[in-house]
Order: sequence, then structure tokens, then C-alpha cells
Amino acid sequence: MAMTLITTNTSSNAASSSFTSSIDSTYKLYIFKFYDVNPATDNVKFRFQGSSNTGSSYGVTKTTTSFAAGHTEADASELFYNGDGDLAQATGAQELCYGLGNGGDESLAGELHLFNPSNTTYVKHFYAKVSIYMQDNGNRHFFTGGYFNTTSVIDAMQFTMSSGNMDAVIKMYGVG
Repeated sequence: MAMTLITTNTSSNAASSSFTSSIDSTYKLYIFKFYDVNPATDNVKFRFQGSSNTGSSYGVTKTTTSFAAGHTEADASELFYNGDGDLAQATGAQELCYGLGNGGDESLAGELHLFNPSNTTYVKHFYAKVSIYMQDNGNRHFFTGGYFNTTSVIDAMQFTMSSGNMDAVIKMYGVG
């Protein structure tokens, strides 16, 4: 299947990066790719929300799960279930990572897949993979999956930090 670039959001010291158009029935899969996302505030979470009213409001109910693996420059390693990253029928923002550093060499890269957002019969599944340079000098790779628990369309997505602004390049692709 071919990926078609739909739009690119380039943010500089912005509170959010929102996609409020072009998420429609054209494609059954939308992929958001994150490049060089760098927060203004140290030790923050990168997160997202969905909307069913073209971005007038965010906070569609979702259920999710997350786990991560990491390795620091001091040679400490980890593999763990990220219970703090889980949502159970909640409307808050879904974290895609935590511990993101704001140094000049610290950033994140990754992608989020949103399946069949215009379907009005089933819930809307998604999963994400994000790799970060942590505030404590190491790599952590996060895996998050879940679903928007709605049969309404998901027609907008918004990406934010848990605190402060960000520099980011986020591209939205349609696959089909």
C-alpha cells in the first residue's frame, strides 16, 4: 500500500500541533510521523487527543495500554509495563512517552497509526511507537495501543506536551 503525504505541521515554540482537516473517509489508515520533537520544558510527556467535531473540542473517551524499554548511558537497562500511561474509559490526553529532555540534543521521533477513523460502526483503534532521548541521558522506546471508544468519526488530532511549548515536525499520511 502506498503512503500519501497529506500535510506537514512544523511548529516552533508552539503549545500544540493540530490536524483539523483531511482526516476523512479517503483512507482507512492515517499515520502521523514525528520528527525532532523537542520540548521547551525538561522531563515532560508527549501526548495526543482526538476530536469528533473537527477540533472544536478534544477528549474522546479512550482505553489504552503502554510499555517501554530503555537503556541509559550509565548502562542501566529496563523493560516495563507503563501503568501510569494507561487510560481506562478516560477523556484525558494519552501520553506517548514521559521523561523527554529539553536539551539541544534531546528529542523524540516516532509514529502513530489511526485505523478507519471515519467508520461509524466500530471503535477507532490506534497504536504508537516513540523513541526518545531522556532527560537522564539515555534512550527509552515506548509502545502504546488502544482505541477511541466511539462510533462517531475521529476527524481531528492534537499533539501537546504535558507542560510548556515544543518545536516539532509532524507529518500526516494516508495509506490506501
